Amino acid sequence: MALSAADRAAVRALWRKMGSNLGIYTTEALERSFAVFPSTKTYFQHLDLSPGSAQVKSHGKKVADALTEAVGSLDDLPGALSALGDLHAHRLRVDPTNFQLLGHCLLVTLARHYPGDFGPAMHASLDRFLRCVFAALLARYR
Repeated sequence: MALSAADRAAVRALWRKMGSNLGIYTTEALERSFAVFPSTKTYFQHLDLSPGSAQVKSHGKKVADALTEAVGSLDDLPGALSALGDLHAHRLRVDPTNFQLLGHCLLVTLARHYPGDFGPAMHASLDRFLRCVFAALLARYR
């Protein structure tokens, strides 16, 4: 699935607007994921998962960095995310469903922080973007 020019423009515009706050939002999405979908904690049992912990913030930053890399590589998401996909598929053995659950939590988080920007068109564009990111990550599961 390819993103349309409108989807790309919408995603890039929101990324510029979020700026340095993206790590805060991805951390919030992780915390939301852990609370709403407790099975997502399975891969983090060795960490302190309490809200606001340094370890959750650290992983939230990693998620933010990966998504920012994806936004910068919209023309080659599989290539840009290949190593990350390998890590999650082969070394960490993360259940691929967790990507979708985190994506849902990220959409909720961004809608909460950007209610004026997060209309149906933005929601659809971000959803398509996240599906493309997840497809690139999941390709490494084969």
